[in-house]
Amino acid sequence: MGFDFGLKRIGIATGQTITATATPQTTLFSRDGVPDWDSISKLINEWQPKALIVGLPLRLDGSEQPFTQHARKFGQRLHGRYQKPVFFVEEQLSSLEAEQRNLKHQHRTQNQIDAHAAQIILQNWLEAL
Repeated sequence: MGFDFGLKRIGIATGQTITATATPQTTLFSRDGVPDWDSISKLINEWQPKALIVGLPLRLDGSEQPFTQHARKFGQRLHGRYQKPVFFVEEQLSSLEAEQRNLKHQHRTQNQIDAHAAQIILQNWLEAL
């Protein structure tokens, strides 16, 4: 299961290793930067992922930015709550890439773009296996 973490929204995607493909699922809202843990728990119970993949936002030169620590903390909390391995994937501009892929679908909302960004993060991890 892949996550595009944000303080307001968290895009979520699911994938599988047999075909190394990922599919956008949903976007959950955070309240004051606190994830909707109940909804995340429901998704994890439903999909039973073997691992959790979190996009690690970095600057274009690969260095960390202030928001990088928020994503790390989210990943650590995922591991603590669900006792599943958490992998971080360096990601630069996954949300922008998701927006560009969806330009032809003008009716798509920011929520859908966040889920597509999670798909890109997870797809990159699957392809690197």
